[in-house]
Parts: sequence; structure tokens; C-alpha cells
Amino acid sequence: MRAVRVVLVAALAAGPVVVAACGSRTGLLGPVTSDASSVPDAASDVAEEADVLEEPDADVVFPDGPDICPDAGSTLIYVITESNDLFSFYPPTLAFNPIGPVSCPGVVSGAVTPFSMAVDRRGIGLSVFSDGTLHQVDMATGACKDTTFQPDQLGFLTFCMGYAANSGDGGDAGETLYVAECDVGQTPKPNSRGLATLDTTLLTLSYVAPFSQGVPGPELTGTGDGRLFGFYTNTMGSGSHIVQIDRGSGALLQDYPLLVGTPDDGYAFAFWGGVFWVFTSSTNLGTIVTRFDPTTGSETNVTTMPEGVVGAGVSTRAPM
Repeated sequence: MRAVRVVLVAALAAGPVVVAACGSRTGLLGPVTSDASSVPDAASDVAEEADVLEEPDADVVFPDGPDICPDAGSTLIYVITESNDLFSFYPPTLAFNPIGPVSCPGVVSGAVTPFSMAVDRRGIGLSVFSDGTLHQVDMATGACKDTTFQPDQLGFLTFCMGYAANSGDGGDAGETLYVAECDVGQTPKPNSRGLATLDTTLLTLSYVAPFSQGVPGPELTGTGDGRLFGFYTNTMGSGSHIVQIDRGSGALLQDYPLLVGTPDDGYAFAFWGGVFWVFTSSTNLGTIVTRFDPTTGSETNVTTMPEGVVGAGVSTRAPM
């Protein structure tokens, strides 16, 4: 049993809330009032849309086409827990807001659990589960449906994933979903088999390259200017790393060592507001949220939540 870690909570100043510029699809949006103490979940913004159903076990219809309208400051980070619960997280207020349970067809609760998650600009997530199956999740409601993805492509039974924008100039060149083979079921964690992309239309993996050095179980997140990052905990002792990854070669470009994390932790992370938000969870101890600023190197444990976070996703339209 690991010792309980002390959590230091730092107050973050919340800037002015940005109101969404358009409302055709608001699954990515955060607060829309000036009251920073109230952070409504995304489902309230889309309850009247005919193309999104509120019941996870109904015939789910997801919206078509990209929505790149939401103002960056209003986007949310979404997290999924090992208990199949979906939450939004708004960094300026450190508020977790429950969206609902994610009940996917054919998934036996408890026997198969979420493993990793990524969220596109429409507010639609893809979550790979511990048996290698891939499911589509609506961030507005938690509604879930199966996909035709064939598990164990390229030998990637389980993988971690994150979207990165295709253009670094703020244009609309779209985004790519990157995945890294990620096996955290062994002790110590084995090094990843490498980096691949996932075609979200054909649902096929295409191998990119091995990583330039050993990376055990890397979770991924991307940015609106086209950068890709990985996070992993050390296989021995405490601590972790955030590494920048070359999207074309798998080379590790920069390494940021962190204090947070132990080898047995579950983890996820996302880039929002120019800093990284790291979620590390221990059995029966919930999740610690850590804010890491790559510019100053400052690392602060800012809040906790009672469930174990295993996946996180954020739009590449999130603030830089």
C-alpha cells in the first residue's frame, strides 16, 4: 500500500468568462455567465437539439461535421473515470461537473473499463476500453455507441490517444488523432511499441514510427498549434515526465520531469491555457490534479476529485 500523499491546493485567479460566439453545437462550451462559481455542464446547452439524445442506451445519433465556432476560453476539459463516469473540468475555477454515466452497448460494467479518451472539436469523444474496443461518446450527454473498430491493429490492443491540429497558424486544416501503444497492466510498464494515427472515418490505425527512446505507457495530448505531447509515470520510484513528440518521426524533442505520480497510478492529461493539467489516480485515493507550466517549470497540485480518472480530452480549439 502506498503512503497517502499530501495535496497542496493553490488558488488560481479566474479570468473573465468568454461567451460563446455561436450556438449550433455547444458540447465543448464552458460557463456562459459571469458567475464563475457556477459551471453548468455541457448537456444543458444541447438539451433541445434533436440530433443528440439524452439517454445513453437509446439509438444515439451524433452531430455531423466539425464545429470550430466555440471561443477558446469557453472550452472544457473532459475526463472519464474507471467507474465509467464522465465529468467536465473547467481550469479557471478548478470545477468538476458531472455529465453522467457512460453506458456503452455490449460493455459489461466492471469487467471492462475505460482506458483512454480523446475529444474532437465537435465535442465527440473516442474512448478505448480495457478489452481494446473503441466507443464513441458524446461529451454533452455521456451517450455512447459502439464503433466497427477492429481491436489489436498493429499489435496495439490498448492505446492512449490525443488530437493535434494539422496547422499551426490557427487555420482550419483539421486535426489528426494520434495514438501510442500503451500497456499499463504489467509491472513495470513495458516501453510503448510506438506512435500511430487513427483514421476516424475508416477506423484504421497507421503506424508512424517507434519512439526514439523507451517510453512506458505514454498518454497523449495535442495543441491547437500542432504540437504533440506524452505523459508517463516512472517505472521505479516516484515522479513522471511530459515529453514533446515529433509527430512524423516519434523523436522525443523535450523532456519535462515532474514530481507527481507513482508507477501504479492511473493517469491522463490535457493542454489548456498554455499549461498542462495532469490527472493521477491511486486505488481508493481518488485523483490529484496537477498544474504544470512548461515556461516556468512550476508544478502545483491544485485540487482533487474522489474518482480515479483514466482518460482526458480537450478540443484543439482550447486556449493556447
